Amino acid sequence: MDIGKTLMGVVYIMAGLMHFVKPKLYMKIMPPYLPLHRILVYLSGLFEALFGALLLIPSTQNIGAWGLIATLLAVFPANLYMLTSYKGKKRWYKVALWLRLPLQFVLIYWAWLYT
Repeated sequence: MDIGKTLMGVVYIMAGLMHFVKPKLYMKIMPPYLPLHRILVYLSGLFEALFGALLLIPSTQNIGAWGLIATLLAVFPANLYMLTSYKGKKRWYKVALWLRLPLQFVLIYWAWLYT
């Protein structure tokens, strides 16, 4: 059993389900230029959960990994928007938003390992 792959799959399943449990949390970080925020939040959650599950099945692992890569690339604008629109004074939060951007590429590489 590959613990890294299992961890990745479970984390994405849980993260995807959170889009349905707390959609307003995700809608707050949607760039205003994107339409249909609620639908996009649900779609991104669906894809995260679906591709996370596919990653856990050996015969669909490749599809799951490529799907996660595509999803990570698709949500990157929301992460960038979070950073550029933050007007708060919490320095640690601003640092976390900056660190989140390169983390996306680490997550993409991690998923790529399972293609």
